[in-house]
Amino acid sequence: MLHCCNVVNLPEELRLLKKFHGHLGPYVVVGYRMGGLARQKLVGRLKAVSFTGTKPPLSCIIDGVQYSSSCTLGKGNITVLEAGDAKVQFLDDKHLVEISLLDKVKEGIDRSMSHDTEELLALTIFNEPEADLFHVTTIERSPIETRVKLK
Repeated sequence: MLHCCNVVNLPEELRLLKKFHGHLGPYVVVGYRMGGLARQKLVGRLKAVSFTGTKPPLSCIIDGVQYSSSCTLGKGNITVLEAGDAKVQFLDDKHLVEISLLDKVKEGIDRSMSHDTEELLALTIFNEPEADLFHVTTIERSPIETRVKLK
């Protein structure tokens, strides 16, 4: 059971993410974790496709992805699709990695999130093992796919 109010002792990474995003909730941390995981699995310049859509709170994943993966709207190497899914695909020259938030985690966030619990939920997501949060699929891309540019 979650209890009240603000989490005071945030790790430096989360304090900086909070400053970037404007507040700290669980979905920005989900995106942050997704982008960090993609950076571990892929090399070089990445592209990302977010399936979150642009409606908060799910769209907060986009800011976390931008912050940790260096895929940004300004550089044009992230695309946002209006699918309403907590899923992001990351691509480098040779691989596609799809990272989806587990349904049980999303349901738990949606059931528990409030103004009073958002930072505690964010900290919980930050500290959870990746296997308890995400379904990750890695696919080797064929040479023809690597020449196709995302629009």
